[in-house]
Amino acid sequence: MKLLKRIGYYLIGVSLGSIIVLFIWKGKDVAFPYGPDARTLSSIRKKTLTYSESAKNSMNEFKIDTTYINAILLNGDVKFGKSEPRKKPCAEYYITGKHNEKQVDFYVIRCDSTATVDKVWLKN
Repeated sequence: MKLLKRIGYYLIGVSLGSIIVLFIWKGKDVAFPYGPDARTLSSIRKKTLTYSESAKNSMNEFKIDTTYINAILLNGDVKFGKSEPRKKPCAEYYITGKHNEKQVDFYVIRCDSTATVDKVWLKN
């Protein structure tokens, strides 16, 4: 069989397989968080999110709503150099992100069933 014919068969098979996978996964709520940032943010979003008193006071002072925090938890960055992911009993993560032209940084304490926003800063 000629090389060009083999490549043609291969491309047809890959195309049909891709279309089938597209139809199977289209209606499902599936995410593939492969990077460490994405896995960490995904695990925080799945837990019950609470706010400490100091975080609530900072959010009131800087006029930051919970929607800012939730938006940053969707596409923010985890700074592992400032985080303590192996801290027992609950890991602490330093998360930074931008929403509506505001640079917001905060600490999240992630336990087994809850995630607590501990401190919030507004960077200019």
